[in-house]
Amino acid sequence: MERYRLYIDGKNCDPDGGEWFSSESPFTGKPWAEVPRGGPSDIERAVTAAHRAFVSGSWPELTASARGLLLHRLADRLAAEASRLAAIEVRDNGKLYAEMHAQLNYLPQWFRYYGGLADKVQGSVIPLDKKGYFNYTRHEPLGVVAVITPWNSPLMLLAWKLAPALAAGCTVVIKPSEFTSASTLAFVQLLEEVGFPPGVVNVVTGFGNEVGAALVSHPLVKKITFTGADETGRRINEQAARDFKHVSLELGGKSPNIVFDDANLDDAVNGAVAGIFAATGQTCIAGSRLLVQDGIHDEFVRRVVRLAETARMGDPMETGTQVGPITTRPQYDKVLSYIGIARAEGATLALGGHPADRPECGNGWFIEPTIFTNVDNRMRIAQEEVFGPVLSVICFKDEEEAVEIANDVRFGLGAGVWTSDIGRAFRMAERIQSGTVWVNTYRAVSYMSPFGGYKDSGLGRENGIEAINDFLQTKSVWINTGAPTGNPFVMR
Repeated sequence: MERYRLYIDGKNCDPDGGEWFSSESPFTGKPWAEVPRGGPSDIERAVTAAHRAFVSGSWPELTASARGLLLHRLADRLAAEASRLAAIEVRDNGKLYAEMHAQLNYLPQWFRYYGGLADKVQGSVIPLDKKGYFNYTRHEPLGVVAVITPWNSPLMLLAWKLAPALAAGCTVVIKPSEFTSASTLAFVQLLEEVGFPPGVVNVVTGFGNEVGAALVSHPLVKKITFTGADETGRRINEQAARDFKHVSLELGGKSPNIVFDDANLDDAVNGAVAGIFAATGQTCIAGSRLLVQDGIHDEFVRRVVRLAETARMGDPMETGTQVGPITTRPQYDKVLSYIGIARAEGATLALGGHPADRPECGNGWFIEPTIFTNVDNRMRIAQEEVFGPVLSVICFKDEEEAVEIANDVRFGLGAGVWTSDIGRAFRMAERIQSGTVWVNTYRAVSYMSPFGGYKDSGLGRENGIEAINDFLQTKSVWINTGAPTGNPFVMR
Protein backbone atom coordinates (compact mmCIF):
# COMPACT_ATOMS: atom_id res chain seq x y z
CA MET A 1 0.00 0.00 0.00
CA GLU A 2 1.05 3.56 -0.59
CA ARG A 3 2.03 5.42 2.57
CA TYR A 4 1.42 9.17 2.78
CA ARG A 5 3.02 11.67 5.17
CA LEU A 6 2.00 14.93 6.81
CA TYR A 7 3.00 18.20 5.14
CA ILE A 8 4.24 20.78 7.67
CA ASP A 9 6.48 23.80 7.14
CA GLY A 10 7.29 22.82 3.56
CA LYS A 11 8.35 19.26 4.41
CA ASN A 12 6.81 15.81 4.34
CA CYS A 13 7.03 14.37 7.84
CA ASP A 14 5.80 11.56 10.04
CA PRO A 15 3.14 12.13 12.71
CA ASP A 16 4.51 12.63 16.22
CA GLY A 17 2.58 9.61 17.43
CA GLY A 18 4.12 7.36 14.78
CA GLU A 19 0.74 5.94 13.75
CA TRP A 20 -0.99 5.51 10.40
CA PHE A 21 -4.48 4.27 9.51
CA SER A 22 -5.87 2.64 6.38
CA SER A 23 -7.87 4.35 3.68
CA GLU A 24 -10.30 1.94 2.00
CA SER A 25 -11.35 1.92 -1.64
CA PRO A 26 -15.16 2.26 -1.89
CA PHE A 27 -15.13 0.13 -5.05
CA THR A 28 -13.24 -2.84 -3.62
CA GLY A 29 -13.98 -2.31 0.06
CA LYS A 30 -10.29 -2.98 0.77
CA PRO A 31 -7.46 -0.79 2.12
CA TRP A 32 -5.30 0.80 -0.55
CA ALA A 33 -3.27 3.49 1.30
CA GLU A 34 -1.95 4.41 4.72
CA VAL A 35 -2.67 7.92 6.04
CA PRO A 36 -0.87 9.59 8.98
CA ARG A 37 -2.82 9.67 12.23
CA GLY A 38 -2.01 13.16 13.39
CA GLY A 39 -2.60 14.48 16.86
CA PRO A 40 -2.63 17.74 18.84
CA SER A 41 1.17 18.02 18.78
CA ASP A 42 1.13 17.86 14.98
CA ILE A 43 -1.48 20.60 14.91
CA GLU A 44 0.75 22.66 17.18
CA ARG A 45 3.66 22.24 14.75
CA ALA A 46 1.51 23.10 11.74
CA VAL A 47 -0.19 26.15 13.24
CA THR A 48 3.11 27.45 14.58
CA ALA A 49 4.65 27.09 11.12
CA ALA A 50 1.69 28.84 9.50
CA HIS A 51 1.83 31.70 12.01
CA ARG A 52 5.57 32.08 11.55
CA ALA A 53 5.14 32.20 7.78
CA PHE A 54 2.41 34.82 8.16
CA VAL A 55 4.39 37.24 10.31
CA SER A 56 7.94 36.76 9.02
CA GLY A 57 9.95 35.48 6.09
CA SER A 58 9.20 35.95 2.42
CA TRP A 59 5.39 35.51 2.39
CA PRO A 60 4.40 38.82 4.06
CA GLU A 61 7.06 40.58 1.97
CA LEU A 62 5.47 39.52 -1.31
CA THR A 63 3.39 42.07 -3.14
CA ALA A 64 -0.19 41.15 -3.93
CA SER A 65 0.83 40.80 -7.58
CA ALA A 66 3.58 38.35 -6.62
CA ARG A 67 1.07 36.26 -4.62
CA GLY A 68 -1.17 36.24 -7.66
CA LEU A 69 1.69 35.01 -9.84
CA LEU A 70 2.27 32.09 -7.48
CA LEU A 71 -1.40 31.17 -7.75
CA HIS A 72 -1.16 31.26 -11.55
CA ARG A 73 1.88 28.96 -11.42
CA LEU A 74 -0.02 26.60 -9.13
CA ALA A 75 -2.91 26.58 -11.61
CA ASP A 76 -0.55 25.54 -14.39
CA ARG A 77 0.94 22.71 -12.33
CA LEU A 78 -2.50 21.57 -11.24
CA ALA A 79 -3.64 21.45 -14.87
CA ALA A 80 -0.62 19.31 -15.75
CA GLU A 81 -1.36 16.90 -12.88
CA ALA A 82 -5.15 16.80 -13.26
CA SER A 83 -5.39 13.24 -14.57
CA ARG A 84 -3.12 11.81 -11.88
CA LEU A 85 -4.88 13.62 -9.05
CA ALA A 86 -8.30 12.65 -10.40
CA ALA A 87 -7.31 8.98 -10.37
CA ILE A 88 -6.14 9.26 -6.74
CA GLU A 89 -9.41 10.90 -5.78
CA VAL A 90 -11.48 8.20 -7.51
CA ARG A 91 -9.56 5.47 -5.74
CA ASP A 92 -10.04 7.22 -2.41
CA ASN A 93 -13.66 8.37 -2.59
CA GLY A 94 -15.25 6.30 -5.36
CA LYS A 95 -16.68 9.14 -7.43
CA LEU A 96 -16.71 8.74 -11.19
CA TYR A 97 -13.44 9.36 -12.98
CA ALA A 98 -15.41 11.15 -15.69
CA GLU A 99 -16.62 13.70 -13.12
CA MET A 100 -13.38 13.92 -11.16
CA HIS A 101 -11.34 14.40 -14.31
CA ALA A 102 -13.66 17.19 -15.40
CA GLN A 103 -13.48 18.77 -11.93
CA LEU A 104 -9.68 18.62 -11.78
CA ASN A 105 -9.39 20.17 -15.23
CA TYR A 106 -11.72 22.97 -14.12
CA LEU A 107 -10.07 23.61 -10.73
CA PRO A 108 -7.10 25.57 -12.12
CA GLN A 109 -9.60 28.30 -12.95
CA TRP A 110 -10.11 28.96 -9.22
CA PHE A 111 -6.42 29.66 -8.75
CA ARG A 112 -6.25 31.77 -11.90
CA TYR A 113 -9.32 33.76 -10.91
CA TYR A 114 -8.12 34.53 -7.39
CA GLY A 115 -4.58 34.97 -8.64
CA GLY A 116 -5.93 37.76 -10.82
CA LEU A 117 -8.01 39.14 -7.96
CA ALA A 118 -5.12 39.25 -5.47
CA ASP A 119 -3.94 42.72 -6.49
CA LYS A 120 -7.44 44.07 -7.10
CA VAL A 121 -8.25 44.32 -3.38
CA GLN A 122 -8.42 48.06 -2.81
CA GLY A 123 -9.13 50.29 0.14
CA SER A 124 -11.05 53.55 -0.06
CA VAL A 125 -10.44 57.20 0.64
CA ILE A 126 -13.32 58.42 2.79
CA PRO A 127 -14.64 61.94 2.01
CA LEU A 128 -14.98 62.95 5.67
CA ASP A 129 -17.33 65.50 7.14
CA LYS A 130 -14.41 66.86 9.24
CA LYS A 131 -11.82 69.41 8.13
CA GLY A 132 -8.11 68.75 8.61
CA TYR A 133 -8.19 64.94 8.44
CA PHE A 134 -7.35 62.36 5.80
CA ASN A 135 -9.04 58.97 6.23
CA TYR A 136 -8.52 55.80 4.25
CA THR A 137 -9.11 52.06 4.64
CA ARG A 138 -6.86 49.03 4.23
CA HIS A 139 -7.95 45.42 3.76
CA GLU A 140 -5.52 43.12 5.55
CA PRO A 141 -5.32 39.30 5.75
CA LEU A 142 -6.78 37.69 8.87
CA GLY A 143 -3.83 35.39 9.60
CA VAL A 144 -3.81 31.62 10.02
CA VAL A 145 -6.86 29.92 8.48
CA ALA A 146 -8.07 26.43 9.39
CA VAL A 147 -9.44 24.70 6.29
CA ILE A 148 -11.56 21.61 7.02
CA THR A 149 -12.79 19.67 3.99
CA PRO A 150 -15.27 16.78 3.55
CA TRP A 151 -14.94 13.42 1.84
CA ASN A 152 -17.24 13.87 -1.14
CA SER A 153 -15.22 16.32 -3.32
CA PRO A 154 -11.97 16.91 -1.42
CA LEU A 155 -9.91 18.87 -3.97
CA MET A 156 -12.76 20.89 -5.41
CA LEU A 157 -13.92 22.10 -2.01
CA LEU A 158 -10.33 22.66 -0.95
CA ALA A 159 -9.76 24.92 -3.97
CA TRP A 160 -12.87 26.95 -3.11
CA LYS A 161 -11.26 27.79 0.24
CA LEU A 162 -7.54 27.75 -0.46
CA ALA A 163 -7.48 30.00 -3.53
CA PRO A 164 -9.13 33.07 -1.92
CA ALA A 165 -7.29 32.53 1.38
CA LEU A 166 -3.90 32.62 -0.35
CA ALA A 167 -4.91 35.48 -2.61
CA ALA A 168 -5.81 37.48 0.51
CA GLY A 169 -2.37 36.80 2.02
CA CYS A 170 -3.40 34.33 4.73
CA THR A 171 -1.57 31.13 5.64
CA VAL A 172 -3.37 27.83 5.96
CA VAL A 173 -3.58 24.56 7.90
CA ILE A 174 -5.69 21.96 6.11
CA LYS A 175 -7.47 19.11 7.86
CA PRO A 176 -9.04 16.84 5.20
CA SER A 177 -11.58 14.15 5.96
CA GLU A 178 -10.02 11.06 7.46
CA PHE A 179 -11.82 9.06 4.76
CA THR A 180 -10.30 10.92 1.79
CA SER A 181 -6.97 12.48 2.65
CA ALA A 182 -4.79 11.06 -0.13
CA SER A 183 -5.59 13.51 -2.92
CA THR A 184 -4.96 16.51 -0.65
CA LEU A 185 -1.59 15.15 0.47
CA ALA A 186 -0.69 14.56 -3.18
CA PHE A 187 -1.87 18.01 -4.26
CA VAL A 188 0.15 20.00 -1.72
CA GLN A 189 3.39 18.60 -3.14
CA LEU A 190 2.83 21.01 -6.03
CA LEU A 191 3.10 24.05 -3.76
CA GLU A 192 6.83 23.75 -3.15
CA GLU A 193 7.42 23.11 -6.84
CA VAL A 194 5.92 26.47 -7.82
CA GLY A 195 7.65 28.46 -5.07
CA PHE A 196 5.29 28.86 -2.12
CA PRO A 197 7.36 29.58 1.00
CA PRO A 198 7.50 26.90 3.73
CA GLY A 199 4.64 27.08 6.25
CA VAL A 200 2.20 28.95 4.02
CA VAL A 201 0.20 25.76 3.47
CA ASN A 202 0.27 22.78 5.84
CA VAL A 203 -1.72 19.53 6.02
CA VAL A 204 -2.43 17.46 9.13
CA THR A 205 -4.54 14.34 8.63
CA GLY A 206 -6.37 12.37 11.26
CA PHE A 207 -9.63 12.15 13.15
CA GLY A 208 -11.92 14.98 14.14
CA ASN A 209 -11.70 14.50 17.90
CA GLU A 210 -7.89 14.28 17.78
CA VAL A 211 -6.95 16.76 15.07
CA GLY A 212 -10.00 18.81 14.12
CA ALA A 213 -10.81 19.88 17.67
CA ALA A 214 -7.21 20.93 18.34
CA LEU A 215 -7.11 22.95 15.13
CA VAL A 216 -10.41 24.75 15.74
CA SER A 217 -9.48 25.69 19.31
CA HIS A 218 -5.89 26.77 18.65
CA PRO A 219 -5.43 30.41 19.75
CA LEU A 220 -3.33 31.34 16.70
CA VAL A 221 -6.08 30.29 14.26
CA LYS A 222 -8.04 33.39 13.25
CA LYS A 223 -10.57 31.87 10.87
CA ILE A 224 -12.17 28.47 10.26
CA THR A 225 -13.67 27.54 6.91
CA PHE A 226 -15.53 24.24 6.93
CA THR A 227 -17.66 22.11 4.62
CA GLY A 228 -19.50 19.17 6.13
CA ALA A 229 -22.39 18.06 8.30
CA ASP A 230 -24.48 20.73 10.00
CA GLU A 231 -24.04 19.11 13.42
CA THR A 232 -20.27 19.43 13.14
CA GLY A 233 -20.61 22.94 11.75
CA ARG A 234 -22.69 23.96 14.75
CA ARG A 235 -20.02 22.68 17.16
CA ILE A 236 -17.29 24.50 15.23
CA ASN A 237 -19.30 27.71 15.28
CA GLU A 238 -19.84 27.45 19.03
CA GLN A 239 -16.15 26.81 19.69
CA ALA A 240 -15.07 29.63 17.38
CA ALA A 241 -17.42 32.09 19.09
CA ARG A 242 -15.57 31.66 22.38
CA ASP A 243 -12.45 33.20 20.83
CA PHE A 244 -14.24 35.48 18.34
CA LYS A 245 -12.76 33.59 15.40
CA HIS A 246 -14.14 34.24 11.93
CA VAL A 247 -16.05 31.34 10.38
CA SER A 248 -17.52 30.35 7.06
CA LEU A 249 -19.61 27.19 7.03
CA GLU A 250 -21.03 25.32 4.05
CA LEU A 251 -23.28 22.70 5.56
CA GLY A 252 -26.06 20.34 4.57
CA GLY A 253 -29.02 20.61 2.26
CA LYS A 254 -32.41 19.14 1.49
CA SER A 255 -32.90 20.85 -1.81
CA PRO A 256 -36.26 20.99 -3.61
CA ASN A 257 -36.23 20.30 -7.34
CA ILE A 258 -39.59 21.71 -8.47
CA VAL A 259 -41.25 20.68 -11.75
CA PHE A 260 -44.27 22.62 -13.01
CA ASP A 261 -46.69 21.29 -15.60
CA ASP A 262 -45.48 23.79 -18.22
CA ALA A 263 -41.86 22.59 -18.04
CA ASN A 264 -39.98 20.92 -20.87
CA LEU A 265 -40.43 17.45 -19.45
CA ASP A 266 -37.48 15.84 -21.23
CA ASP A 267 -35.14 18.43 -19.73
CA ALA A 268 -36.83 18.20 -16.33
CA VAL A 269 -36.51 14.41 -16.21
CA ASN A 270 -32.80 14.69 -16.94
CA GLY A 271 -32.53 17.42 -14.31
CA ALA A 272 -34.33 15.35 -11.70
CA VAL A 273 -32.07 12.34 -12.26
CA ALA A 274 -28.91 14.48 -12.38
CA GLY A 275 -29.96 16.28 -9.22
CA ILE A 276 -29.99 13.15 -7.08
CA PHE A 277 -28.18 10.27 -8.78
CA ALA A 278 -25.16 12.16 -10.12
CA ALA A 279 -22.30 11.78 -7.65
CA THR A 280 -24.38 8.95 -6.14
CA GLY A 281 -26.39 11.61 -4.31
CA GLN A 282 -23.35 12.47 -2.18
CA THR A 283 -23.49 16.19 -2.64
CA CYS A 284 -24.78 18.93 -0.39
CA ILE A 285 -26.86 20.37 -3.25
CA ALA A 286 -28.52 17.07 -4.15
CA GLY A 287 -32.08 17.64 -5.34
CA SER A 288 -33.31 15.01 -2.91
CA ARG A 289 -36.88 16.35 -2.78
CA LEU A 290 -38.57 16.18 -6.19
CA LEU A 291 -41.70 18.37 -6.11
CA VAL A 292 -44.00 17.59 -9.07
CA GLN A 293 -47.23 19.40 -9.99
CA ASP A 294 -50.25 17.17 -9.66
CA GLY A 295 -51.34 17.29 -13.33
CA ILE A 296 -48.13 15.66 -14.55
CA HIS A 297 -47.15 13.76 -11.42
CA ASP A 298 -47.83 10.16 -12.45
CA GLU A 299 -46.40 10.43 -15.95
CA PHE A 300 -43.37 12.37 -14.78
CA VAL A 301 -42.56 9.87 -12.05
CA ARG A 302 -42.83 7.01 -14.54
CA ARG A 303 -40.34 8.73 -16.81
CA VAL A 304 -37.91 9.43 -13.97
CA VAL A 305 -38.08 5.82 -12.80
CA ARG A 306 -37.58 4.56 -16.35
CA LEU A 307 -34.43 6.66 -16.80
CA ALA A 308 -33.01 5.96 -13.33
CA GLU A 309 -33.34 2.20 -13.70
CA THR A 310 -31.05 2.31 -16.75
CA ALA A 311 -28.19 3.81 -14.75
CA ARG A 312 -24.97 1.86 -15.25
CA MET A 313 -23.25 1.01 -11.97
CA GLY A 314 -19.76 -0.35 -11.48
CA ASP A 315 -16.09 0.58 -11.51
CA PRO A 316 -15.90 4.37 -11.17
CA MET A 317 -12.74 4.43 -13.31
CA GLU A 318 -14.70 3.08 -16.31
CA THR A 319 -15.97 5.81 -18.62
CA GLY A 320 -19.33 4.11 -19.07
CA THR A 321 -20.16 4.01 -15.36
CA GLN A 322 -22.87 6.46 -14.30
CA VAL A 323 -23.39 5.63 -10.60
CA GLY A 324 -20.49 4.74 -8.35
CA PRO A 325 -20.26 3.42 -4.80
CA ILE A 326 -20.98 5.16 -1.52
CA THR A 327 -17.71 6.67 -0.32
CA THR A 328 -17.57 5.29 3.23
CA ARG A 329 -18.89 2.23 4.99
CA PRO A 330 -20.59 4.29 7.74
CA GLN A 331 -22.35 6.37 5.08
CA TYR A 332 -23.41 3.19 3.26
CA ASP A 333 -25.03 1.94 6.47
CA LYS A 334 -26.65 5.33 7.08
CA VAL A 335 -28.26 5.44 3.62
CA LEU A 336 -29.68 1.94 4.06
CA SER A 337 -31.06 2.95 7.45
CA TYR A 338 -32.89 5.90 5.89
CA ILE A 339 -34.39 3.62 3.28
CA GLY A 340 -35.77 1.58 6.17
CA ILE A 341 -37.06 4.73 7.84
CA ALA A 342 -38.88 5.77 4.66
CA ARG A 343 -40.57 2.37 4.41
CA ALA A 344 -41.65 2.58 8.05
CA GLU A 345 -43.04 6.08 7.52
CA GLY A 346 -45.33 4.80 4.77
CA ALA A 347 -43.59 6.11 1.66
CA THR A 348 -44.09 3.99 -1.47
CA LEU A 349 -40.98 2.42 -2.95
CA ALA A 350 -40.98 2.96 -6.71
CA LEU A 351 -37.39 1.90 -7.47
CA GLY A 352 -34.38 0.34 -5.77
CA GLY A 353 -34.35 0.31 -2.00
CA HIS A 354 -31.54 -2.20 -1.46
CA PRO A 355 -27.80 -2.78 -1.93
CA ALA A 356 -26.72 -3.36 -5.51
CA ASP A 357 -25.89 -7.02 -6.13
CA ARG A 358 -24.82 -6.55 -9.74
CA PRO A 359 -21.64 -8.46 -10.68
CA GLU A 360 -20.01 -5.26 -11.92
CA CYS A 361 -20.29 -3.77 -8.42
CA GLY A 362 -18.02 -6.41 -6.90
CA ASN A 363 -17.54 -6.02 -3.16
CA GLY A 364 -18.01 -2.26 -3.16
CA TRP A 365 -20.48 -0.18 -1.16
CA PHE A 366 -23.16 0.21 -3.83
CA ILE A 367 -26.84 1.05 -3.31
CA GLU A 368 -29.36 0.90 -6.14
CA PRO A 369 -30.82 4.27 -7.21
CA THR A 370 -33.88 4.54 -4.97
CA ILE A 371 -37.11 6.49 -5.47
CA PHE A 372 -39.94 6.92 -2.97
CA THR A 373 -43.34 8.34 -3.91
CA ASN A 374 -46.30 9.38 -1.74
CA VAL A 375 -43.86 11.26 0.48
CA ASP A 376 -45.25 13.78 2.93
CA ASN A 377 -42.91 16.70 3.56
CA ARG A 378 -43.18 16.08 7.31
CA MET A 379 -41.55 12.65 6.98
CA ARG A 380 -37.95 12.28 8.12
CA ILE A 381 -37.00 11.16 4.61
CA ALA A 382 -38.08 14.62 3.42
CA GLN A 383 -36.63 16.63 6.29
CA GLU A 384 -33.24 15.04 6.99
CA GLU A 385 -30.20 14.87 4.76
CA VAL A 386 -29.61 11.31 3.54
CA PHE A 387 -26.55 12.04 1.37
CA GLY A 388 -27.05 9.13 -0.96
CA PRO A 389 -28.98 8.01 -4.08
CA VAL A 390 -32.42 8.32 -2.49
CA LEU A 391 -35.14 10.53 -4.02
CA SER A 392 -38.36 11.61 -2.28
CA VAL A 393 -41.20 12.61 -4.62
CA ILE A 394 -43.78 15.08 -3.29
CA CYS A 395 -46.90 16.20 -5.14
CA PHE A 396 -48.09 19.82 -5.13
CA LYS A 397 -51.09 21.56 -6.69
CA ASP A 398 -49.98 25.14 -7.41
CA GLU A 399 -47.19 27.68 -7.10
CA GLU A 400 -48.17 28.72 -3.58
CA GLU A 401 -48.03 25.18 -2.27
CA ALA A 402 -44.73 24.54 -4.06
CA VAL A 403 -43.13 27.49 -2.27
CA GLU A 404 -44.59 26.41 1.06
CA ILE A 405 -43.22 22.86 0.73
CA ALA A 406 -39.87 24.03 -0.64
CA ASN A 407 -39.26 26.34 2.32
CA ASP A 408 -40.66 24.01 4.99
CA VAL A 409 -37.28 22.53 5.92
CA ARG A 410 -34.43 23.78 8.08
CA PHE A 411 -31.94 23.80 5.20
CA GLY A 412 -31.58 26.28 2.34
CA LEU A 413 -28.60 25.51 0.13
CA GLY A 414 -29.93 24.89 -3.37
CA ALA A 415 -33.19 24.62 -5.31
CA GLY A 416 -34.28 23.86 -8.86
CA VAL A 417 -37.26 25.24 -10.78
CA TRP A 418 -38.44 23.81 -14.09
CA THR A 419 -40.92 26.00 -15.98
CA SER A 420 -41.42 27.74 -19.33
CA ASP A 421 -43.08 30.75 -17.63
CA ILE A 422 -40.42 33.45 -17.17
CA GLY A 423 -42.57 35.32 -14.68
CA ARG A 424 -42.91 32.21 -12.56
CA ALA A 425 -39.15 31.66 -12.75
CA PHE A 426 -38.51 35.12 -11.28
CA ARG A 427 -41.22 34.73 -8.63
CA MET A 428 -39.91 31.36 -7.48
CA ALA A 429 -36.31 32.57 -7.44
CA GLU A 430 -37.39 35.44 -5.19
CA ARG A 431 -39.51 33.41 -2.80
CA ILE A 432 -37.45 30.25 -2.30
CA GLN A 433 -35.23 30.47 0.80
CA SER A 434 -32.02 29.17 -0.71
CA GLY A 435 -28.51 30.37 -1.45
CA THR A 436 -28.71 29.15 -5.06
CA VAL A 437 -31.72 28.72 -7.34
CA TRP A 438 -31.28 26.99 -10.69
CA VAL A 439 -33.95 27.52 -13.34
CA ASN A 440 -34.21 24.84 -16.05
CA THR A 441 -30.82 23.43 -15.02
CA TYR A 442 -29.23 21.90 -11.93
CA ARG A 443 -25.79 21.48 -10.26
CA ALA A 444 -24.12 24.29 -12.23
CA VAL A 445 -21.28 26.04 -10.34
CA SER A 446 -18.56 28.52 -11.26
CA TYR A 447 -15.58 30.15 -9.59
CA MET A 448 -17.23 33.46 -10.57
CA SER A 449 -20.57 32.92 -8.80
CA PRO A 450 -21.07 33.01 -5.01
CA PHE A 451 -22.14 29.77 -3.33
CA GLY A 452 -23.51 29.25 0.16
CA GLY A 453 -26.62 28.61 2.19
CA TYR A 454 -29.56 30.07 4.05
CA LYS A 455 -30.75 28.83 7.44
CA ASP A 456 -28.99 25.69 8.72
CA SER A 457 -27.08 25.36 5.46
CA GLY A 458 -24.36 27.64 6.75
CA LEU A 459 -22.70 31.03 6.95
CA GLY A 460 -20.77 33.05 4.39
CA ARG A 461 -20.16 32.55 0.69
CA GLU A 462 -17.54 30.78 -1.36
CA ASN A 463 -16.54 31.64 -4.94
CA GLY A 464 -16.95 34.95 -6.70
CA ILE A 465 -15.43 38.30 -5.82
CA GLU A 466 -16.99 38.52 -2.39
CA ALA A 467 -15.37 35.28 -1.16
CA ILE A 468 -11.98 36.93 -0.75
CA ASN A 469 -13.51 39.41 1.70
CA ASP A 470 -14.08 36.58 4.18
CA PHE A 471 -10.29 36.29 4.56
CA LEU A 472 -9.69 40.02 5.06
CA GLN A 473 -10.31 42.55 7.81
CA THR A 474 -10.75 46.28 7.35
CA LYS A 475 -8.55 48.88 9.01
CA SER A 476 -9.45 52.58 9.10
CA VAL A 477 -6.48 54.99 9.11
CA TRP A 478 -6.87 58.63 10.26
CA ILE A 479 -4.18 61.25 9.53
CA ASN A 480 -4.32 64.72 10.97
CA THR A 481 -3.38 67.13 8.18
CA GLY A 482 -3.77 70.29 10.24
CA ALA A 483 -6.81 70.08 12.48
CA PRO A 484 -6.37 71.76 15.89
CA THR A 485 -6.06 69.36 18.80
CA GLY A 486 -8.69 71.28 20.78
CA ASN A 487 -10.15 70.15 24.08
CA PRO A 488 -8.51 66.80 24.99
CA PHE A 489 -11.65 65.68 26.85
CA VAL A 490 -13.98 65.95 23.83
CA MET A 491 -14.18 63.46 20.97
CA ARG A 492 -12.87 64.89 17.71
